[in-house]
Amino acid sequence: MAKGKRGPSRLDLRRQYEAMEAQEREDEELEETDELEDEDLEEDFDEEEEEEEDEEEEEDEWDEDEEEEGLRKKKAKHAKKPAVKRPVREERRRAVWVIFDNTNKRVETFPFHERAKAEAALARRLEEKKGYYYLNLVKDVIGE
Repeated sequence: MAKGKRGPSRLDLRRQYEAMEAQEREDEELEETDELEDEDLEEDFDEEEEEEEDEEEEEDEWDEDEEEEGLRKKKAKHAKKPAVKRPVREERRRAVWVIFDNTNKRVETFPFHERAKAEAALARRLEEKKGYYYLNLVKDVIGE
């Protein structure tokens, strides 16, 4: 499945939203200036109507403040994306033959291709010394 753009990015949507808000603010300012001009023309303006408009403006301002705070809170809630973890580089290993004693201590080590020598050394140890020895294939990390 090919990756491609499926729609506008979050940044594009954000820019559109901010442009829309700016346009709304400009419209409100124009309306306010028109209202002021209308008020100057009207001489018979009742005090009751003035109080009602003041209350409405206060409510509108309060709602805008709440909306701005809500936007700020939403921004704060977004957590950072976790960093992309790089795959752990596997250590290179090599196979070796190891002779162990009965306490699981390494007694002798042989490269993988020298299995015959390892078996001969194991047989010699079993004949010479009392105790238990065994041969095992182990993968050691290269560079130790």
